[in-house]
Amino acid sequence: MSSSVRVPTAKAVLTGTPVVPGVVAAPVVRPGVRLQPTIDNVEIALDDRPAELDGFRAAAATVAQRLRDRSAHASGAAAEVLAVNAAMAEDRGWRTSVEKLIGSGSHAVSAAAAATEQFAAMFTKLGGLMAERVTDLHDVRDRVVAELLGAPEPGVPTPDVPSVLLADDLAPADTAGLDPSIVVGLATTLGGPTSHTAIIARQLGIPCVVAVPGLDNVDAGVFVLLDGTSGEVSVAPDPAVAAAAVEEYRVLAERSAGWAGPGATADGHAVDVLANVQDGAGARAAAETAAAGVGLFRTELCFLNRETEPSVEEQARIYGEVLAAYPDAKVVLRTLDAGSDKPLKFADHPDEANPALGVRGIRIAVGNPGLLDRQLDAIAAAVASEASTRKPWVMAPMISTPAEAAAFAAKVRSRDLVPGVMIEVPAAALLADRILAHVDFLSIGTNDLAQYTMAADRMSSDLAALTDPWQPAVLALVAQTAKAGAAANKPVGVCGEAAADPLLACVLVGLGITSLSAAASAVAAVGAKLASVTLADCRTAAAAVLETSDPNTAREVARRVLG
Repeated sequence: MSSSVRVPTAKAVLTGTPVVPGVVAAPVVRPGVRLQPTIDNVEIALDDRPAELDGFRAAAATVAQRLRDRSAHASGAAAEVLAVNAAMAEDRGWRTSVEKLIGSGSHAVSAAAAATEQFAAMFTKLGGLMAERVTDLHDVRDRVVAELLGAPEPGVPTPDVPSVLLADDLAPADTAGLDPSIVVGLATTLGGPTSHTAIIARQLGIPCVVAVPGLDNVDAGVFVLLDGTSGEVSVAPDPAVAAAAVEEYRVLAERSAGWAGPGATADGHAVDVLANVQDGAGARAAAETAAAGVGLFRTELCFLNRETEPSVEEQARIYGEVLAAYPDAKVVLRTLDAGSDKPLKFADHPDEANPALGVRGIRIAVGNPGLLDRQLDAIAAAVASEASTRKPWVMAPMISTPAEAAAFAAKVRSRDLVPGVMIEVPAAALLADRILAHVDFLSIGTNDLAQYTMAADRMSSDLAALTDPWQPAVLALVAQTAKAGAAANKPVGVCGEAAADPLLACVLVGLGITSLSAAASAVAAVGAKLASVTLADCRTAAAAVLETSDPNTAREVARRVLG
């Protein structure tokens, strides 16, 4: 499904990176002004410091509990980022720094501000996934400061009418709380196509554009037309033109919503269209769509924000809920993908100069013997308890070498499960043929593959074009991986955010991808678009895209072929 309308009569047309398709027209709403904590030099009396310390600890605990409560009532990526933010509010390093400053005579508000700036500078210097946490850290600070001052919790106001939210950037906690019936569109000055804000917006089905220069000049209340397919935000467009654009997309969306599967091109080439889920609730919601199964079950949610490792029995119950939602269908579980921006309190995490390139994913198992074995035992136990008719597929994240793949596959096969690996590291894509000698399938995580291929922080708005999944270099690695799968007669899927783009999904199929897994809200649009084109169309578009040298040209040549 593709629709974009240039609005020549608009006061201004701002262009960013498209993230979630959709065309909406509504007045602008902006986040409330956050308190700006200052770092003062006022020293509090020695006798007052214990009370100040108690106040900070209570405020941090309150914020952490609120975020945990929201995580428990959310699902998918929203639940994960809320759990991570809750853990950040209780982070030992940050809290110790604040407490030391209070002990030296600083007010709690001033201490929280100073400690946050220290950590923000450190995270920014580290870059990569650690830099992503700066927005989260500032959000946690603002919530703690508001609690200390007795002020309202910061966040996005609830508008009286459906509105388009414009912001510099949004904390994941704010994005996760958006109501798609009220906030009908979202655009940010900062962020990238695989940022937490973008991922959650896709899960919620909110049309979204990121890295849009000029948004700061658009005031609240101004009428805008947002096109999440072209990446355009038209300021004060002609109302009739805007209404026509919205209606055109509405008709296309209704047509797509009626898609009932199974996944296939117009000439009958089968393609599994699957859902990304994070828990039982997400799997049950996905089962209400036409998704043929689960292409990515992010299992780390039950590990985050835990003081101790969950038992095999507890893990088995969580995994069993997802298997129960799809008892006769394909379910692909990803083993624990933590580390870097998703630390585990109970795991041995070394201090690293660059955590994004450090001990994360499968690498955590090396320093934590038994962690992976217990997770695989729990998956096997869940299969036995649910009496599934199909063996689940189990894949490891951050595999870099054939030897790593072979070691993981042996553990999985010993439990009578189907082994596979994620292709997120360029080295794994380049040696996909040798990795396939050890495993039964591959699944490409385009978010990290783009970040590592382009050497660009996926949260950086300045680098958003580099982490665009339409980058020809990234798609060339996808093509090479798919070619290796075809030669070995083994499936190769895509479970990154690229699979949620209906147009790009067709290109991926043309490159040889056999399955696509996306947020449940994107399944119908992807399936409907595939059903409207032939395999030959997909291959023609794919070949043309591989000849381009930038993502915008890649999109344009794909549109010319696929419509």
